[in-house]
Amino acid sequence: LATATPDGMPSARMVLLKGVDQRGFVFFTNFGSQKAAELDANPRAALCFHWAVLQRQVRVAGPVVRVGDEESAAYFGTRGRGSQVGAWASRQSSVLSSRDELEARVRAVEAEHPDQVPLPPFWGGYRLTPERIEFWQGRADRLHDRLRFRRAEDGWTSERLYP
Repeated sequence: LATATPDGMPSARMVLLKGVDQRGFVFFTNFGSQKAAELDANPRAALCFHWAVLQRQVRVAGPVVRVGDEESAAYFGTRGRGSQVGAWASRQSSVLSSRDELEARVRAVEAEHPDQVPLPPFWGGYRLTPERIEFWQGRADRLHDRLRFRRAEDGWTSERLYP
């Protein structure tokens, strides 16, 4: 996932894609994280999927919005208990003084929620709605195939790009 800081500095990281449907691509995070802050300031992002062995890549770009609490809670409920506890314990992207501090926070959350771990109010999902999708297929002599699709009012337009 690539985002940009408010001053335009690109920022990229791997994310776990948890859903894709006709509305877009969904991932989840702590709303206090660097990616969430960047999306709040500039709600546009790009995704890149790469399969080196297959010599294929898909690039997706478009606006990003938060998903509703119901959708976030539904996904949160499928996570393992350790991941649920970790979502509460982590102050994602903040400076951590020591591993001991994190482990103490985990123990505190486990004690506070011995049974079911509720959805944190500072955690949830985002959906990227594609405006552009590019399919890349590697070819000999770097004469790759590139097809770009762009969202239009009445559907999608497609065009072939030079490698």
